[in-house]
Formats: sequence, C-alpha cells, structure tokens
Amino acid sequence: MSFVALITQASLVVQVVMAILVLASVISWTLIFLKWRVLREARGAASEFEERFWSGIDLVQLYEGIRRKTELSGLEHIFSAGFKEYVRARKMQRAGMTVAETAQRSMRVAMSREIDGLESYLSFLATVGSVSPYVGLFGTVWGIMHAFIGLADAQQATLAMVAPGIAEALVATALGLFAAIPAVVAFNRYVDDVDRLVTRYDNFTEEFTTLLQRQAQGQARESEA
Repeated sequence: MSFVALITQASLVVQVVMAILVLASVISWTLIFLKWRVLREARGAASEFEERFWSGIDLVQLYEGIRRKTELSGLEHIFSAGFKEYVRARKMQRAGMTVAETAQRSMRVAMSREIDGLESYLSFLATVGSVSPYVGLFGTVWGIMHAFIGLADAQQATLAMVAPGIAEALVATALGLFAAIPAVVAFNRYVDDVDRLVTRYDNFTEEFTTLLQRQAQGQARESEA
C-alpha cells in the first residue's frame, strides 16, 4: 500500500480532486516565488529612489534621468507622473495650491496603478488557502463513502478491506492542506509587504505634494516681485 498505489487505485472522483489540488499547489508555489521577487524588487527600488530624491538632487535633473527609462514602476512612476503634471500646470500659470493639487491627483492615479500591480494574484492565493481544505475534505468524504459502499456485497467486513479505501481518501485531505498552508502563509506575508509599500508610496506623495506647493508659492512670489 504505497503512496503511489493509493493515488492510482483511488476512485475517479478522488483522483480528479487530487489532480485539482496538485495543480492548485503548483500554481500557488509559482505565484509565491514570482510575488516574492516582485515585492523584493519593489522595496529595493523604493529605497534607492528615496535615497536619490532626498539627497538634494535637482528635481528637473532627476525627472530627466527617469524619463529616459522605458518602463517606470514604484516611486519613479509616481514621481514622474506628479512632476510632469506640475510642469504642465505651471505653464498654464495656475495658482500655487491648484498646481500642487493637480500634481497630487496625478500621483494618486499612478499610485493606484502601482498598488493594483502589487496586489495582482494575491486573491488567487487567498482562494487556494480557503478553498483547498474543503476540496480535500470532499475527496475524503467521497472516498470513505465509496469504500463503505464496496462492503455492501461482502459477507464479512474486515479492517483490511476498508483500510485501503480510507487511506486513499485521507490522501485528498493531506493534499488539500499541502496546497492551503503555503498559500495562506504567503498571502498574509505579502499583504503585509504590500501595505508597507502603500504606506511608503502614500507618505512620499504627501511629502512631494508639500514640496511642490512650497516651490510653486515661492515662484509665484518671485513673479509678483
């Protein structure tokens, strides 16, 4: 009664349940490694950009350097969207507060897109983590039911006759837990990582908006003088 034999000799319904759980587990682990890499790169990029931004570099120079990149993400995308809108609003000679608010709206839109990308596929991990145990339990119940039905024609029921059917049914529960536990752990960890990044993005947006507002008001005073 090897593990492979328990799977191959299981009923068709239990085998289908096992196949679904194995597929869900493979996809979950793939997404776990992909999201780990994406979030790690996002944290590193945020730290690198914040270091450059607060180093006292000229904002125009920073913007020109970022604009040459083919793809922008994270704080670079948020900064680029806000500064681009700020320059455009300044050319239209709006009031300082309006210029800052316009840039802030652009940064909010860019931040929403970044958050949407960071949160992608997390719902799948949550679904696997919450549903897999029940799918495995369904396979177990079906397998045990199938094993007891097979005893209907037996003149003498023994534990040896029931044990294989129960054992193969319990494999479905084990596979359900094997798929669910890593998905739940990864989902909780990545949700916390995304929340931390969102806080960093939000703080930068507010700080950069304040900086643009002060700069716009200073330029307005110089033009009046």
